[in-house]
This record gives sequence, structure tokens and C-alpha cells, in this order.
Amino acid sequence: MAVDELDTRILRLLLEQPRTSVREYARILGVARGTLQARLDRLERDGVITGTGPSLSPAALGHPVLAFVHIEVTQGHLDDVGDALAAVPEIVEAFSITGGGDLLTRVVARDNAHLEDVIQKLISLPGVVRTRTEVGLRAVSYTHL
Repeated sequence: MAVDELDTRILRLLLEQPRTSVREYARILGVARGTLQARLDRLERDGVITGTGPSLSPAALGHPVLAFVHIEVTQGHLDDVGDALAAVPEIVEAFSITGGGDLLTRVVARDNAHLEDVIQKLISLPGVVRTRTEVGLRAVSYTHL
């Protein structure tokens, strides 16, 4: 999908001021509210905007430990392991990857002991060969358009 200058300005504004009304976005951008709404609808329909809910802080919810767990999977069992990962509530995201391992997960935990329990749970899943874990210390950069 082609994104023009107005779309880019809309997306940037959504990221910078996520709680502003459509009417206020239109005023800031100098466009009609109907024009803005039509653009937002198209961006959602085309999958550019994938959500409008709040971003939650795992740390504020009692899970301050962040880790990235690489998972090596027995050949032919990627989908089975992926389905099993969906039942582990501490896994925030999981991606199939190239390079070292087959899956990369973002995991949150209450503390290091809890993280170890989660890793042991992952290791015990059928089809998991091994894991490698890296603990995140702090976020140093965020993606913005």
C-alpha cells in the first residue's frame, strides 16, 4: 500500500498523541474531519493501523523482568511449538526467525526465579530442542515513524 505525506503525518500524530480525538487531529493537520476519518478507515482496512488500544507496561503490572528467549525446534514441529507457546501467558510475542534458532520470544516475568520457571516450561514443551536466553536491561530506543 502506498502511504502519502498526509498518511505519514496522520500516523506520526497517532503515535505522538494517541489519546487525541479525531476532530482535534483534523484541526492540527488542517484537513476536514471526514477526510481524516476516511484516511484512518483506509489505513485500518489496509492493515497499516493494527490496533487502537492502550500499550500496557508489564513492569507496572508486576512483571519487570524482560527476556528474549531463542528456541530451537525439532524439524517439522514449528507449528506445534508455536501453538503451545500461545498457552504460556508470560510470552508477549513470538516470531519464527532465521539464524540461530527457529523462534524468538519476548518473555516477561516477576523476577529471575519466575523467568527460570518459564524457561523450564518452554524446555519441556514437545518439539523444543534447546533454548538460549538474553535478559533485557532497559529500553534504549523506540520505533517512531
